[in-house]
Amino acid sequence: MSQQKRTIRTLSHCYYDLKFHVVWTPKYRGKVLTSDKVRSELRRIFELLCKWKHWEIIELNIQDDHVHLCILITPRDSVSYVMQILKGKSSAWMKKKIKRTHGLYERQSLWARGYFASSIGLDEHIILRYVRHQRHHNEVDQPSLFEKLISQ
Repeated sequence: MSQQKRTIRTLSHCYYDLKFHVVWTPKYRGKVLTSDKVRSELRRIFELLCKWKHWEIIELNIQDDHVHLCILITPRDSVSYVMQILKGKSSAWMKKKIKRTHGLYERQSLWARGYFASSIGLDEHIILRYVRHQRHHNEVDQPSLFEKLISQ
């Protein structure tokens, strides 16, 4: 396992390395992110928003029913502000661009209200690997407890 070099960013008044792992879902945990068109459009929107706000996407993985994002933000912005911008703008832009053809909700927000956020510290490479391989992580066929009880 190779150790990644930590890159400390600077502003005129501080040094920082603010990395976060955030996860959020579409409203009702609907599987509305399955289309390649929806995924590529979401990726494009997230990249534009991050460029506009001077954030850096470290890793992005869009699953059928949730989004994983590792992001580096500036000290000016809080995690709640980052999520407000990413979820609010992407929902509005997706509704304008793709609409009903892909099962997106027309009058409501595309995203559910909550989100998960965790700071990334020294275990950054583990979290990045987890996000990168999220699709494989969800495909693992794990036997259920019920099946174990029947086979005994």
